[in-house]
Amino acid sequence: MSSSFSSFAPRDVRLRNWNVRQLPATPGAFVRFFINNFKAWYLAILVFQTAAVVCAILIPYGLGQITRTVSNGLDAEQAFAVLQWPLTLFGALLVCEVLFTRAAAGCHIHVLPLQRRTVTHVVYAYLQQHSHRFISNEFAGALAHRVSEVALGVNQTLSILLFDLIPLLVTLSLATVLLWTASPLMAAFMAGWSALFIIVCYLLARRSHPLAQQYSAARSTSSGKVVDAVSNLANIRLFARHAFEHSYLGSFLDKEVAAAYRSLGYMEKIRWFQTGCGVLLKLGLLLLALYLWRTQRIDIAAFVMSTTLSLLIISDVGNLSRRFLEFFEATGNISNGVRTLIRPHEVIDRPGAKLLQVKHGAIEFRDVGFSYGGDQAIFEHLNIVIPVGQKVGLVGSSGSGKSTLLSLLLRLYDVQKGEVLIDGVDVRSVTQHSLHQQIGLIPQEPGLFHRSIRENIHYGRLDASMDEVAEAIHRAGASEFIEGMEQGYESLVGERGVKLSGGQRQRIAIARVLLKNAPILVMDEATSSLDSITERFIQDKLDEIMEDKTVLVVAHRLSTVAHLDRILVFDKGRVVEDGSHAQLLRLGGHYARLWNQQFSDELGEAV
Repeated sequence: MSSSFSSFAPRDVRLRNWNVRQLPATPGAFVRFFINNFKAWYLAILVFQTAAVVCAILIPYGLGQITRTVSNGLDAEQAFAVLQWPLTLFGALLVCEVLFTRAAAGCHIHVLPLQRRTVTHVVYAYLQQHSHRFISNEFAGALAHRVSEVALGVNQTLSILLFDLIPLLVTLSLATVLLWTASPLMAAFMAGWSALFIIVCYLLARRSHPLAQQYSAARSTSSGKVVDAVSNLANIRLFARHAFEHSYLGSFLDKEVAAAYRSLGYMEKIRWFQTGCGVLLKLGLLLLALYLWRTQRIDIAAFVMSTTLSLLIISDVGNLSRRFLEFFEATGNISNGVRTLIRPHEVIDRPGAKLLQVKHGAIEFRDVGFSYGGDQAIFEHLNIVIPVGQKVGLVGSSGSGKSTLLSLLLRLYDVQKGEVLIDGVDVRSVTQHSLHQQIGLIPQEPGLFHRSIRENIHYGRLDASMDEVAEAIHRAGASEFIEGMEQGYESLVGERGVKLSGGQRQRIAIARVLLKNAPILVMDEATSSLDSITERFIQDKLDEIMEDKTVLVVAHRLSTVAHLDRILVFDKGRVVEDGSHAQLLRLGGHYARLWNQQFSDELGEAV
């Protein structure tokens, strides 16, 4: 029971570069950024692939030398002696082409998954640092899909560059030189046609870029809708909305299909054009070579070499045009992803931000002004001082500013005016990571991972021993139900804890916060969704957690906060009453009316 979390945590938990501040926001710069991680491997691929291309181009030259020797009318013994060098060269070129090709492929196989892992890791790390506002405005499934597509797009782009575009330039350059030795006319014709064909194909393929972006965006949206629907299957079943959801999802899938037809259909038209041009050119080059041979401008060896080279070039250029389409589709996926994900972070650490070390836990909101971006301000000149160790309840109607106050303390948003201070330190002057380490949060919905109970509780403090975990579980009153589960601590809780009851999820959340043992505790409607018996049990456990901590509790049920040191009553972003439960009742104001109303409602339900 003494082993720590690090003994079974994934190696990626200790990722060194998780704190990613800036990434390039254009596809080209984005790809170049990640090339730097594996420069040596990509250089090796380029060298091997270039060597393989050179061998492939020299094979027709070797074949031409053999043909020239055979056509000279030598007897068998003379021909064998003369053919030793051309045959050796031909065989060596064949072997070297295979070896260099496989060497390049071997390097590619090694670096491909590493590159995908690196891109996924870094982009995810960048996504983690986006603001609460950004995450709330996007589909989780769509964001995950874009992270995946960006990583795949980087691999596809580099593969096309290294195995198609750059090797083709080498092929055209060397083939033109060899053709020139046989027939300057054929070399000029081949070079001119290749250049014109590549330019036309590039321009046509470039027009597919926005279509590929639209197709990628449609895929991301439909993926997000699928994830949203799957995560709400219980609601769909309970409201009997299967047909509606089927139709709703179908509308987005129809948009994806329409975008696919536009993108893929345009690409297919380009392929028809490329194929037709290739067929006509092959026939034309063969006829030109026959004409040059018949007029004795080239011999049979030059005829064999030039026609073989020409057909090879036409095939490569035809493949290149296809790869152009794939290249722009891949860059379209990257562009769509970086346009969505690689935006400036809204809430960032200041240069030189220090680590927050909370020694006491005093909290102050000093002349705070805040709005979510609209004309209506949530807070104006808000001033609240919470002394060390005080337990404070925040009550008021929905939208009065209670949860917003907690969000500002946690720095999920930055205030536009004033300061939020902890022990006299502005939360904007410290790192967000250290700030969140000093605050324990129990929300209304605990937000459990689809992992084991042990992993979810260990999340509070990754280096905690199992003895410490067991102690936290015992203090949270969760031992009995966990030990009663088939796999105990290793039982999976389901997505967002769906396999547990509300009370069980809250006990896991309490155990996690107990293990974290932060000096400041924040609770946001932590018991509002529980029945009264479970709430009483959870409340007793929460009272234990509150010892020696500064506490902020948001609650609609006033009985949850009645025993606290102090209660702040909010109305339209202002603190309209401030005092203990007894003081506020004697005041006979807003809090007293809320208390009497809730007491009457509960009494009526009991009757």
